[in-house]
Amino acid sequence: MSDVVKKEVNKLKAARMIYPISDSPWVSPVHVVPKKGGITVMKNEKNELIPTRNVTGWRMCINYRRLNQATRKDHFPLPFIDQMLERLAGQAYYCFLDGYSGYNQIAVDPADQEKTAFTCPYGVFAYGRMPFGLCNAPITFQRCMLSIFSDMIEKSME
Repeated sequence: MSDVVKKEVNKLKAARMIYPISDSPWVSPVHVVPKKGGITVMKNEKNELIPTRNVTGWRMCINYRRLNQATRKDHFPLPFIDQMLERLAGQAYYCFLDGYSGYNQIAVDPADQEKTAFTCPYGVFAYGRMPFGLCNAPITFQRCMLSIFSDMIEKSME
C-alpha cells in the first residue's frame, strides 16, 4: 500500500500541487482505499447471486474529517441534476465539458494551505491547490464555474 502513496505523492509533487511542510496543527491522516470498478454478479456460500463491485486498483485518500468538523459551512446552492436534465430535454445539441481535475485548478489561499496538510510515510505535505475531501470544495468549484459561465447558464448551457 505504501507504493500507492509514494506514487501519488511523487505525482502531486511533480505537478506542484503539494509541497513539504514542517508541521501544522491541522495534519490529517492518509488512507489507501480500493478503487471500485464495474459490478459483477457472483454466487455466495448459499449459492445466491450477489452483485459485487470489482476492485480495479487502490487510491490514496486524505481523511479531512477533523478539519471539516471545524470548518464553517458554505450553504451556496448546488444544482439539482433532475432540474438540469429537464431543461436540457428537447435541445438540438449537447456538448459535455470535462473539467479535468477541476478542484485542482483552484488555488488555496496561502494563509489556509497549512490546513490541507497530510502526513504519510514520506513526510508532511500541504496542498497549494484545492484537494478532494474538503467539505466546501464542491461549492467553491460551483461558484467558480458560475463566475466563468454566468452569462451562458440557462441560455446555452447547464
